[in-house]
Parts: sequence; C-alpha cells; structure tokens
Amino acid sequence: MKRLSLSILLLICLVPLKARGVLRQPFIRQDANHLERPAGKAPDYDLFLRKLDTLLSTGGADVHILQIGGSHVQGGTLSDRLRRHFLSLRYGIEGGRGLVFPFAAAMTNTPTSYTTSYSGRWESATCLKPASEEPGLTGMVAVAQDTSARFIIDLAPREIHVLQQHYSFRSVDILGSGNLTPILLQGKDTLRGIRGKHLVHFDLPYFMDWVQVGFEGSGTFSVRGIYLDRPGGGLTFSEAGVNGASTTSWLHCPALKEDLRRVMPDLVIFSIGINDIQGADFDAARFKRHYRDLIRDVRKVNPRCAFLFTGVNDSVLRRRGVNPHTQTVQMACRDLAQECQGVFWDWFEVMGGPGSMAQWESAGLSQGDRIHFTAAGYRLVADLLFEAILEDYYTRR
Repeated sequence: MKRLSLSILLLICLVPLKARGVLRQPFIRQDANHLERPAGKAPDYDLFLRKLDTLLSTGGADVHILQIGGSHVQGGTLSDRLRRHFLSLRYGIEGGRGLVFPFAAAMTNTPTSYTTSYSGRWESATCLKPASEEPGLTGMVAVAQDTSARFIIDLAPREIHVLQQHYSFRSVDILGSGNLTPILLQGKDTLRGIRGKHLVHFDLPYFMDWVQVGFEGSGTFSVRGIYLDRPGGGLTFSEAGVNGASTTSWLHCPALKEDLRRVMPDLVIFSIGINDIQGADFDAARFKRHYRDLIRDVRKVNPRCAFLFTGVNDSVLRRRGVNPHTQTVQMACRDLAQECQGVFWDWFEVMGGPGSMAQWESAGLSQGDRIHFTAAGYRLVADLLFEAILEDYYTRR
C-alpha cells in the first residue's frame, strides 16, 4: 500500500478518537503509547502486517486475530471495540464473526457484542479448575444433557453504536463431542451437518445472523464453542475470555489445540495476567513458564503465529492499595515478547502507571473495585491499543 494512502488511512482512523476527547485525559501517557519490539525484530508480527496489508490493498487475504484473557475479554466491550476498529480499515473486509459460545447455557455473562439464550437441561464447567469435562479455546464447556437442550446465538449486539457492524455467516462449526447429534433449527427447517472427530460442520443455504442449535439421539454432547464463518477471505477477530482466568487456568484446557486448528490465528493478543496477581503468592517464574506453555501450544498449530502481549492494567490488591505485582508482570510480559520475538504494549504505563486506576475511576472509566473498567473505559483502552497498532503498521509499511 502506498505511503500516501496509509497517511490518509491513519488520519481517518485516529482523528475520530482524538475528536471525542478520550485521548486528552491528563493521566494517560500518550508518549508511552506504542508497540515495543524487545528482541529488536518481530518477523512473525511483520508477516501478520504484510498479510493485513494485502487484505487492505487488494482484499486477497484471510486474516485471523484472537484475543485471550479473563473478565476484561469475556465482558466483550474491549474486544468488540478492537474488532470494529480493524474492520473500519476497509469496507467489506468482514470475514465472519468467528468464535462464540452459548454463555447463557453455562450460566454466565455473554459478551456485549451478541446475545445467547437456552432451554432444557445443561451442565457446565470452566478452565478455572480441572474437571471431568474438557474445555477448549473458549475456556468453557456447556454439556447438553438430553434432547430438551437448545441454545440460540444472536449476533445482534446489546450495545448499539453509530455505524454498527452487522455480522452474518454461511457456515457453522460446533466444536465439541458426545453421543447426541447437534442439529440446526432454522425456522421450520432442520439442518443436519457433517460430523468430524472434534466438530460438526454445517453449510447454510443463505446468510444468517442468528442460529438455534438442538440435539437428536441419546446421551450428552459437550459444546466447547461455535465458529461462525463466511465464504472467501476477510478479517475475523475472535475473543476467548473467562471471568477469573489466570495463566494456570488456560492450561486446564485439554482441547485447546484442537480448537486452535479451527481458528488458526495469525495474531494472538495475550491479555492474561490480572488474575495471576490477585493473591499474595504471585511467582513471576511460574507466570512465564505457563505463558511459554501456551505459546508452545499455539505454535504447534501455527508456527508463524505472531504474539502481542498487553500486560495488565493498574489495579488494587484486595482493596487495600496499589497492586505491588503489576510492574513485575509487565517486566515478565516484556521478557516473553523478547523470547518469542513478539511485540509488547505497556497497558500499565499507557494508562498512567502506579495508582492511575483511581484517576480512571474519578473520570468514570473504571469500576469501584479498581480492577475492572466501565464500558467507556474499555472502549478507551481499545482505542489506545488500536492507535499503537495502527501507528506501528503505518511506520513499517
């Protein structure tokens, strides 16, 4: 892509963020808002940028981004804001909604970017502790107990925005296994899919923006996730977030690699860490060891996958004061980015450093626990991260 066209792209994408005034908060360290390359080079990330550049210039590429984290990600506002920023780079590059999950059937909150509902008998488990069920990439599993079990996923968002992106799909992959047979209940039609070892695939006769899943037969079926896709290339941004999940939690997902093969990310944005530092026994060596295991699992699926580490935000520990482990986590994430020749975004410094969460709370951008953000706060975090990504993309083209 020509430098002139990228200059225009940068102007179009960043001016609206600044015009809203969100980047003028006095506590934000705008001078720190850039991507670091601790190893001096990041060949896999440059490969991701070239693939993104091809998509934006010709449309002839298929780009997959995956963000993994805890409640910051499960809430959905942060990831959806990033998703919409990427899709705003060029009209018509949506490649499908990607990975979703029937959160309602697991009795937990659904991300704000879509809705879920359920009926019938279900049991569930998450990656927070080892269980007899085997979560995969979503970190969760919802187990249909009989044919009374159904769920609906509707891509109509609960948060309405100007120029809201509309998502649709032509294929559905139900990630999971069991004796029951998943079916799609589309109005008066019942669609049956092609069963594989780790998923059941459905081709739809037309584009849809919602899906209802039921079951036939006897026994149970463990749903690890749903992948919603559309034909052709494009950009797909998936998120995998579990409230309370730490690096230890994500190692409790035996089917993670199987599900990664369906998502096949070109870039993984690692936002795991805030839950690792909520106790007194934080161990930086263990933290990095667990991250290395996750990186190894991703690279077994895609050896050229790029990694972007965001580190963690400023927070309080047990409501008593500034969390003393935050800077240690940032150093660990920077070290990990150096080891795997990835990139690092210093969330902690960009938001203002030690104690800055109190200022975010005063501005209505963080919640009273000073760990989580408000919807406006998550949107601001996404705006800042995307600005850093876009400026790096611009300067290296």
